[in-house]
Amino acid sequence: MKNTETKARRSKISHEFALRIDNLEADEAVRAIVLLNIRGNNEFKGKRQDRAQRQLAVEGMHKAGMDALGEIEGILKEFHGKLLSEHPDALGSIHVEATADGIRALAESDWVKTIFEDQKIHPRFC
Repeated sequence: MKNTETKARRSKISHEFALRIDNLEADEAVRAIVLLNIRGNNEFKGKRQDRAQRQLAVEGMHKAGMDALGEIEGILKEFHGKLLSEHPDALGSIHVEATADGIRALAESDWVKTIFEDQKIHPRFC
């Protein structure tokens, strides 16, 4: 693989997450949040939106994201992963479970903007 392709793929995965998946066993899966590279309804971008306009923007994001899901599901199936979300949320993200190779393959997709590790949140006690 070319060095520029590796850098482009790695830029979609945080350095810490990339190190973590590099240390996974071949069949070990990890959960991730994939931010899709989609555009919803930008008609009201930069303007204060009323409730109906916000609903239209969310629906536009869902429709645009459904196009990406076919490719994402295909990649996950190839690498024995699975989609954990039925559809993209209002921010255009989905939850997945995949092996390290599956995460790397997702990062190569034009439909993927970035990938975050789905981490548990633990409360801090003072």
